[in-house]
Parts: sequence; structure tokens; C-alpha cells
Amino acid sequence: LSQARAGIISTVEVLKVMEAFVNEPNYTVWSDLSCNLGILSTLLSHTDFYEEIQVFVKDVFSPIGERLGWDPKPGEGHLDALLRGLVLGKLGKAGHKATLEEARRRFKDHVEGKHILSADLRSPVYVTILKHGDSTTLDTMLKLHKQADMQEEKNRIERVLGAISQPELIQKVLTFALSEEVRPQDTVSVIGGVAGSSKQGRKAAWKFVRDNWEELYNRYQGGFLISRLIKV
Repeated sequence: LSQARAGIISTVEVLKVMEAFVNEPNYTVWSDLSCNLGILSTLLSHTDFYEEIQVFVKDVFSPIGERLGWDPKPGEGHLDALLRGLVLGKLGKAGHKATLEEARRRFKDHVEGKHILSADLRSPVYVTILKHGDSTTLDTMLKLHKQADMQEEKNRIERVLGAISQPELIQKVLTFALSEEVRPQDTVSVIGGVAGSSKQGRKAAWKFVRDNWEELYNRYQGGFLISRLIKV
């Protein structure tokens, strides 16, 4: 990838190498692949090839997703749980049909209290249903945020809210970021989540930061959070 970014080799070569990792069992390797594909997806979001890179993501991640499944297996380690969350989240965001259907089913059970999602599966399920969700989905997530008694769960929800796709709902998430519902130190995570999720989100987040610059600057006074905000 570094060589491709430097213009030494074609990005096609990177994709060919990625295809060779379909039988890879290691979490660290998949994490790296996921990150690199994220970089390519961001670049391609401004082109006609965005949908095609999503198909590529589904092709590369489907075999490992099928092997891992949704539920822990006996004797699994911590890295297997991390890998499952990573893979399901990647497939869900890319619109993998079976992953999306199962995420919606499990989310419904979670909200109704029939079967509470394990901590490992919450982020991938939340991001999947939001990415392909509507105003009702967002309202449900905001309700879960309000009801959460642990800050860890609130932060988990805040980080994925930006996955929502419709422009008016993206604005609602950005407004929520500056509300009293979100701790000042966590506002950047919400805005960053919006900026990192889509081309529309990035543009909306950048406009939002400029429109609210005075409030944001006064809030963080040139500290590390303001520089993190500009980076995202």
C-alpha cells in the first residue's frame, strides 16, 4: 500500500495481494487489511468505483466471516472475539446481505430485552443497522444512549452514530454531538464518527466544525482534542 500511495506500483497490485489473505486466521493481519481497505474506500468514495470496492470488501471478508460465525466457539481466545467483531462490522457496513439480516434480528432482540448483545458484538451490530437504517433506527440508538448506565456503552454508541447515511440524519447526529447528552471530551468522537463514515458525512462534519468553530475552540482552548478534531 505504501508503494501504491507513493505512485511506484498500481493500486491493482495491492488489491491482488489482499485477495491472497482470504484464509488468514490472524486478527492483527485482518486489522491491517481492514485499515488499508478503509483508506482505499475513502479515496474511492469520490469516484464511480465506490460500490465496486464494497463488493471487493464483501468478497475478501465473507470466507472468514462464515468461518467465525456470530457466536463464540469453545476454546476461543480474546483475539478471536476481536476478529469476529472486526469482520462482522466490515461485512455489515459493506452491505453483506446475510450479515445485515442477522444484525437486524439480533438488534431487535437486544432492544426488546429478549437477548442482550454481548459487548464484543454491539459495535458491529450498531454500525451495521445504522449504516442501512432510517430515522427510527437513529431514534432507537439515541434512546439506548440515554438509557445506558455505563459510560462505556454511551461511548460505544457515540462512536458509531455517524454511520447513518441520510443527510438530515447526519445533521441530527452533529447537533447531538454538541448537546448536553454528550460529555465535552466525547464530542470529538461523535463528529469524527460522522467524518469517517462517508463522503457526505465528511463534508457535513467539516461545515459543522466551521459553523461552530468559536464554540469548539473555546471549549478545547487549543488542547489535543482540537488538533484531533482537525485531523479527523
